[in-house]
Amino acid sequence: MVETVVGSLDDDKGEDIVVIDLRGRSSIADHMVIASGRSQRQVGAMAEHLMEKLKRLGLAVSIEGMAQGDWVLIDAGDIVVHLFRPEVRSFYNLERMWGVAPVGKAAEKAGALIA
Repeated sequence: MVETVVGSLDDDKGEDIVVIDLRGRSSIADHMVIASGRSQRQVGAMAEHLMEKLKRLGLAVSIEGMAQGDWVLIDAGDIVVHLFRPEVRSFYNLERMWGVAPVGKAAEKAGALIA
């Protein structure tokens, strides 16, 4: 399922896609995927396309934040997806909360090295 999510986001030109393995760390899901879109419209389109693909796989999907398009949360049971506009992603910095090095513009702001 992670491959489906990452592939969908990549197809829609999602940026700075990060997969966090939550197995053994949290009971909320097995994986968390975080990605950025350049605009509210792109974030909404990525969410819509991903939701359709996950539903075709037979998954029960719930979604929050589509109306605003700044931060969309997609819950598909074993996988949770967070889609952000870059400045909103930097503000909430979920990667840091889960102990993952920041990527893209978040990394530049944090002064981290990007490999």
